[in-house]
Amino acid sequence: MASFAVPILSWIIALVGDPYGPVPVNINQGNNVLFLKELPQFLFFTGKGGVGKTSLACACAITLADQDKRVLLVSTDPASNVGQVFGIPIGNVITPVTAVPHLFALEIDPQAAAQLYRDRLTGPVRGVLPDAVVKSIEEQLSGACTTEIAAFDEFTGLLTNDAILHDYAHIIFDTAPTGHTIRMLQLPGAWSGFLENGKGDASCLGPLAGLEKQREQYHAAVEALADPARTRMILVARAQNAALREAARTHQELASIGFTHQYLVVNGVLPESEIAGDPLAAAVWKREQSALADMPAILRDAPTDLVALQPFNLVGLHPLRALLSTGPLPVNAAQLPFEVPSVPSLPALIDTLVGNGHGLIMTMGKGGVGKTTAAAAIAVELASRGYAVHLTTSDPAAHLIETLAASLDNLSVSRIDPHVETERYRQQVMASKGKELDAQGRALLEEDLRSPCTEEIAVFQAFSRVIREAGKKFVVMDTAPTGHTLLLLDATGAYHREIARQMAKTNVHFTTPMMQLQDPAQTKVLIITLAETTPVLEAAGLQADLRRAGIEPWAWIINNSLAMANPGSPLLRQRARNELSQIDDVATRYAQRWAVIPLQAEDPVGLVRLRKLIHGDHDDHGKR
Repeated sequence: MASFAVPILSWIIALVGDPYGPVPVNINQGNNVLFLKELPQFLFFTGKGGVGKTSLACACAITLADQDKRVLLVSTDPASNVGQVFGIPIGNVITPVTAVPHLFALEIDPQAAAQLYRDRLTGPVRGVLPDAVVKSIEEQLSGACTTEIAAFDEFTGLLTNDAILHDYAHIIFDTAPTGHTIRMLQLPGAWSGFLENGKGDASCLGPLAGLEKQREQYHAAVEALADPARTRMILVARAQNAALREAARTHQELASIGFTHQYLVVNGVLPESEIAGDPLAAAVWKREQSALADMPAILRDAPTDLVALQPFNLVGLHPLRALLSTGPLPVNAAQLPFEVPSVPSLPALIDTLVGNGHGLIMTMGKGGVGKTTAAAAIAVELASRGYAVHLTTSDPAAHLIETLAASLDNLSVSRIDPHVETERYRQQVMASKGKELDAQGRALLEEDLRSPCTEEIAVFQAFSRVIREAGKKFVVMDTAPTGHTLLLLDATGAYHREIARQMAKTNVHFTTPMMQLQDPAQTKVLIITLAETTPVLEAAGLQADLRRAGIEPWAWIINNSLAMANPGSPLLRQRARNELSQIDDVATRYAQRWAVIPLQAEDPVGLVRLRKLIHGDHDDHGKR
């Protein structure tokens, strides 16, 4: 696919006079890609979910391997799909990509890493300590904090393992969506500082028990991450206002923890050649050019590449090799005709959510599929029908206020902010448990509450409060990308098991948040996806994980469908044709109920456009 190196200053100046004018670019040919020049050993691809980090990381790895450099491609995303991209199974061991000499891949599986971590801690005490004590240790290690610590433990090992550093010229990290990545990159400083200060004796730090021996490893990891001669951070975004704002936030957050020199890649840009005779393509192109013109100031000095949209899914070696070296792959004109599929009505799907007039509605899915937009549109529709609605999010990268861009009767909006909730939890604990303690006890409790584990507990408490509120109104929750959401559900499950254990010998009735999530009369989970191979497979995996937790998804919503928008551009029509098999899979293999939202010519921001998502051009909300 075409990639464009942007002389950033002239590029911005040229756009000032005409926000829809063409961006002056140089088409990259192979080694002209800016982020590939003078590479250090470590490369991190990060950004909001769904912007193409995995595709770019894989294309980068192939490019370097084709230059006879030994390359290790690592995914630290709990929702990794590197194996799907290459069409081979890749697990928690370094695996050769046989079709590409010199290329090796590894997926850090958080659950597998957590089990190995638990086994390392509990193995030596089995048969030595009483079974009840071992069971208590296992329960301490069952939560999401352990999962994250274990993944972090493997992650830092790759940055400091002398054999790996000697074997590979480059180690490329395909990181998780932004909020989780920031958490991961902050951990080396957080854990090493926590251990250095002698913390770790207080109650919530059970999962930290296995870290003390790796103190030097964490110091070395911190040094590697902060050294621009060894590490390059590549921010990936789309030519969309929200994605670029998120990239700017990420830039600031990374700079605050030592990553001051960052590169920017704007992925999936529609070529101007596609807009002739197609109003939808023209609207999309103008929207993208406007977003590029309005790029946040903090990004304008970053070395920047633009990568053009491909007509095909980026799965397999041929399209991945083309991504950073050639123009768009050709479109077969004979394949362009297709019939717009008949799909269920989205208003009819929302009718099934109403039930008894209250309850929890959760949008879940891979990052970048439009969970925030779908949640906002559903909340606006329910509020327009006269129901009391609380719209909230647990996604650190969500933009609910920006999406709504207005207020509405019956609708309140909030956000579960991890920093705010953690501080609230600390104050609550100090005011209750700390009230009767002496100075030494209060100091110990304060140390306990500075543990990185505290955030997990605080966010879970906020999540539980929101669930309780759904007993009297509709609560529509926009969740974080899949991996982070599953960690939150893991904490919810651990809490449920502990309460159930404590109440087992009593006759007292109790209800836990997990029990409410498992009850379809109280909670309806909507899986949001795109009609593309990887997002659909990811959504199917999420559904399987939810079912293992006893939660049955209520419906699927396919967002931003080109097939339903029926474009005229050859490139977009080819992408629309590619969607048909995925729409059929959702309808026949995965979903009990489903609906499709067409790609919109305008950004779905504001009440009018959010209503249009639900009703199309026939907005009848005033009649309800």
